[in-house]
Amino acid sequence: MNSRSMSTTGRHWWAAERRRTTAVQQGLDAVSWVFLVMGVAGFIPAFTTGFSGMAFAGSSRAELFGVFAISVLVNLVYLALGVVGFIMSWGARYARRFLVFGGVGLAVLGLYGFVAATAASGGFLPSNVASALLQLGLGVLMVVFGLVLHRRLPRVSEARGEGDFGETNRGAAR
Repeated sequence: MNSRSMSTTGRHWWAAERRRTTAVQQGLDAVSWVFLVMGVAGFIPAFTTGFSGMAFAGSSRAELFGVFAISVLVNLVYLALGVVGFIMSWGARYARRFLVFGGVGLAVLGLYGFVAATAASGGFLPSNVASALLQLGLGVLMVVFGLVLHRRLPRVSEARGEGDFGETNRGAAR
């Protein structure tokens, strides 16, 4: 008897489950890739002007692609959003929640960036108008993805990989 959990096709159940994605999950995957690329590129001197002037937080002279104000904290936030986004994209409902609530949070951060960019004192995150527009735009895009791409979320039985009669493909080769 085989102790490994395999389906009748000889593949693991999670491989079949991962192939069954919805549009909202694919949208979150795309947004997560954007966050990961931005987070990693912020730590590469070739993509960051003023790299030596990058501070952990607060006023930093570093700019991603010479346009967006960044710091170590901003890069870490982008990396965390990318990783958490990929984790949340495993479930359609979690993906939708992450897109909507994360998008609202990012839009609020973008609005804070407008205030911080115009204020003389700055804040805990470096900001300029371009980075505030980027965060606001990504936040609005995430909310739109979360609200529009969920047209048909799978039923609970479909999300578990069950067929029409409640049978499941998990552990079928027992």
